[in-house]
Amino acid sequence: MKELEQKYIELLLKRCMNLKKGDILFLSYDIANQRFADDIDEYAKKMGIREVYHDKSNIYEKKEALKNMDKEDIKKSSMFDSSIWDDYAKKNASFLMISSEFPKVLDDIDVELVAESSKVKMESKPLYKKKQKDNELTWLIAVYPNRVWAQDKFPELSEEEAFKKLFDLMMEVTLCKEEDPISAWNKQLEIGQEKMQKLNDMHIKTLHYTNDLGTDLTVELSKKAVWQSAGSDDFSKIVNMPSYEVFTSPDYRLTNGIVYSSKPLVYNSSLIEDFWLKFKDGKVIDFDAKTGKDLLKKIIEGDEGSSRLGEIALVGKNSPIAKTNFIFGETCLDENASCHIALGAGFMECIDKALEMEKTDLEKLGLNDSKNHVDFMIGTDDLCIEATTEDGNILIFKDGEFNI
Repeated sequence: MKELEQKYIELLLKRCMNLKKGDILFLSYDIANQRFADDIDEYAKKMGIREVYHDKSNIYEKKEALKNMDKEDIKKSSMFDSSIWDDYAKKNASFLMISSEFPKVLDDIDVELVAESSKVKMESKPLYKKKQKDNELTWLIAVYPNRVWAQDKFPELSEEEAFKKLFDLMMEVTLCKEEDPISAWNKQLEIGQEKMQKLNDMHIKTLHYTNDLGTDLTVELSKKAVWQSAGSDDFSKIVNMPSYEVFTSPDYRLTNGIVYSSKPLVYNSSLIEDFWLKFKDGKVIDFDAKTGKDLLKKIIEGDEGSSRLGEIALVGKNSPIAKTNFIFGETCLDENASCHIALGAGFMECIDKALEMEKTDLEKLGLNDSKNHVDFMIGTDDLCIEATTEDGNILIFKDGEFNI
């Protein structure tokens, strides 16, 4: 495990974040991953990183606190104050967020309180969020297992055996089992960039999604929309590890139809499952869920942009994650096994020459603005996506896989 972990750390710091001697690293994680964070710290300092700041959290402390809080208490609590992120954004630090799920831990906490705690944390770091949105800083979300998560996925195994199995799966899908993970990722990124270029050359106007779940969704793109992939010229650093998607931002005003989830969504360690959304003129007008409907409602009602799309992403059913045939219950992983879409903020890099534009110009082009961004999976083995282009209709996705 140690050798694979060292490969992973090298991949994160050198290739994904492209850190250099003298940089500052802001490291965010739950204390369940303390040992991994310490290993990152040690490796970073050997690279010449001049400061590593540890932003620690503890989901069990959070749970105990929320049991005795109301919304006003949450707003006043230092536990949910993330203003230190802005302090390091001013220093132009690079931000590495270790994503590690804790299934069922917050299930007995009021979803409104969980949502409020996330909202307060987000609103307490406005400078970080602005610089992130404007591509003015380096950031990365990277997955790493913990024993609670592993035991939930493999209850028949001992705690240690379950952790090793989940770790092994993660090393497989992050390509760290390859002899040279950085070279392996460079090859993978070339594949993504080739698909990205083909999609951009088509000048797609609309996409029509259909499958046997009942999805019948039409999404229209902005006239200046561009497709991106991890490692592309305008997006040279990898911000999610792993990342097998090709993505863009749609016109938030022009989505119509119904879409069904194909995999569970874990949001703030709580489950939303078997849900659907109905759109009219870009906005969710109806929805339902077998599990987690109240939480889904909170997501949709987060702010004005939370009920509209900010991202559509294409991932083939034969991606390395999909091939594991395993549901991780963690969005960063599961979204890379399936086509997905996101409610909330769009991406400036998905609008041509966006950095030269004012916010009002981006809004006129249909780029969604929101404090939230929540991905959920819609890909299936029979998903078809037909694109309307300047040259007519093209089936770009057939039976869950790229057709270009």
